[in-house]
Amino acid sequence: MTRSEAVTFLLKKPYKLGHMLGFTLLTEMHNDWIVDMVRGKDDETLQAHRGSYKTTCVSIAIAIIMILLPKKKIMFMRKTDADTKEIISQVRKILESPQVQYLAAVIYGTNLKLITATYTNITTNLNYEPKGTAQLSAMGVNGSLTGKHFDIIFTDDIVNVEDRISRAEREHTKLVYQELQNIKNRGGRIFNSGTPWHKDDAFVLMPNIRRYDCYSTNLIRKEELAALRQSMTASLFAANYELKHIADENILFDNPVTDADPAMVEQGKCHIDAAYGGEDFTAFTICRKYEGKYYVFGKLWHKHVDDVEDEIIGLRKSFNAGRIACETNGDKGYLSKSLRAKGELTNPYPEKMNKHLKITTYLKSEWRNVVFVKGTDAAYIDQVCDYNENAEHDDAPDSLASLIRLLWRKDETEYKSIYR
Repeated sequence: MTRSEAVTFLLKKPYKLGHMLGFTLLTEMHNDWIVDMVRGKDDETLQAHRGSYKTTCVSIAIAIIMILLPKKKIMFMRKTDADTKEIISQVRKILESPQVQYLAAVIYGTNLKLITATYTNITTNLNYEPKGTAQLSAMGVNGSLTGKHFDIIFTDDIVNVEDRISRAEREHTKLVYQELQNIKNRGGRIFNSGTPWHKDDAFVLMPNIRRYDCYSTNLIRKEELAALRQSMTASLFAANYELKHIADENILFDNPVTDADPAMVEQGKCHIDAAYGGEDFTAFTICRKYEGKYYVFGKLWHKHVDDVEDEIIGLRKSFNAGRIACETNGDKGYLSKSLRAKGELTNPYPEKMNKHLKITTYLKSEWRNVVFVKGTDAAYIDQVCDYNENAEHDDAPDSLASLIRLLWRKDETEYKSIYR
């Protein structure tokens, strides 16, 4: 292979390099993505469904830029610093692979070596600068951007489930994205890739969006799509695989208030919505009413209640919470008896109210007063916010509504005396 052939191969057929590296499911579509990441000039956004290999394409594109344009300074950003490690490690493996080592030797007549290779920086001998400026730097959205400047910035999944459930997180991500424009060198570009999570997330600021939903890529078989649809709420599937948001008129619970102090639920009351197999979830809720607000800790498992009983007890003890309410309709009091056998105080009760009526009567009417504390499962909040009358999963909103009903007209004097 000549030098010209090696350069042409990397610029025009990068997906075949992916095949050589073991990424055998990459297609001509992915080739177009990688070519655009490497050769594009303007800011662009690739919005593709989960499992579409967009992050794999980013890692290949970064490696190619480091070889063909070694003087370019690249930044890779994900939601957290920990999230960046995966792709930095993958870029390093690509650069160290025999295939890339061969191509680099053909192009430059010398062996490719990594001068710096950490979880946050990679520099090769193709452009080693004594002053220490790395070819590739990585950071999360909370990293310091002060004084930094880059020619090419890749953002990948800087919007995630946290943006879905928290308005504050959405606004923070937007501010970070806007700041990236200030650290982009003149003539540089920002390439964004990811999946939407909310109608008002940072993607509303990103330009030149190209969308590839689960039906257009042909990467997921119909049977797999059906299984995925069954495993999550309708709005999550729509956002992550169809790249759209369900109409607002179907939403009962939006803009949840999150990140309250976990101490606010201490000595609260507990409730379990138990799963006994199948597709149901086990939901555990601790709720404490204080000065008109319902402070909530929630946990959600896609497991039989027996498998998480000890974990539930541990959580109750860690919050010094009170009795655990358990519905007896489905299990004839089995769960309550099992918990009592382990020393727990329970409040077994027969449920006589229609579930949808209970959720809309109590949870809907008090939603403006519901505050989730730090540590609450994102999946728990997600299931609450996705609830409607036809929702496939309703364990979390049912559990929360049951506790709000219990506390709705309770005198708050006892709580004030404890927490003042």
